[in-house]
Amino acid sequence: MRHFYLLLMLAFVSACHQESEKAQIARLVKEWDGKEILFPSRSVFTVQGRDTVDFAVSVPGYKVVSYVDSVGCTSCKLQLSRWKEFMQEVDSMVSAPVPFLFYFHPKDIRELGYITRSNAFAYPVCFDETDEFNRLNRFPADMTFQTFLLDSANRVVALGNPVHSPRVKELYLKVLTGNKAVQAETPMTEVRADMTEIDFGSFPCSERRERTFTLTNTGRNVLVIHDVVPSCGCTKVEYSQEGIRPGKQANLTVAYEAEKAEHFSKTITVYCNAVNSPLRVKVTGHAE
Repeated sequence: MRHFYLLLMLAFVSACHQESEKAQIARLVKEWDGKEILFPSRSVFTVQGRDTVDFAVSVPGYKVVSYVDSVGCTSCKLQLSRWKEFMQEVDSMVSAPVPFLFYFHPKDIRELGYITRSNAFAYPVCFDETDEFNRLNRFPADMTFQTFLLDSANRVVALGNPVHSPRVKELYLKVLTGNKAVQAETPMTEVRADMTEIDFGSFPCSERRERTFTLTNTGRNVLVIHDVVPSCGCTKVEYSQEGIRPGKQANLTVAYEAEKAEHFSKTITVYCNAVNSPLRVKVTGHAE
């Protein structure tokens, strides 16, 4: 059964990637299928970097484990608000509690504490300052594959980040609910975006910037936007969740609020029932 879920994950994820990426995913699936994840002998979990809590790593049943390294934009990788939504969804659908084990390797532990507090993320987190968790397991460099669904023996049942991909999220829920979360396939259509890049130019970092781009349903079936995932918490996207009939359009409004003065380059990923999904829109600018 474990092999079935890993192969299903491969089908879900690779359907949206180029052939070279499919080969990479196939290699990762083969490498991590059934692999045991090793945990440090002593993991200290805290809430928002302050209060230490007792948190068991070895528990019966499934568990979700996510590792985040210190490379790049930390808040972009964490996506804590999306994790809270996913955890609440799992809790509402699964009878037995499912532990979520977060191991963050911080370049600045104060920044991590601030991010967890500003997102009101009150779930226990291990700030792994020595990066021991990664040294024990040698996780893939791609952050997409640094999250795992494990069985009671800590062996990998599925890999991929459920807050970054609706397909991976669907797979996790499928496993955790015993197939109850499976939804009927939405008929495929075709979609065209009126732009692939948004350049906000230079602006004061205290100002909010907005821009709208349009998706046109050029196919024969209703277009359904499953999810829109910004690569950074400072980027928000507003859109209607109603289906878009053939020939009609949907407007997606992108808002950017800079956390600090810097040049930025972010990505918005749109998942939908289109043959060319996911669509990616690059967001750039310079906050002064």
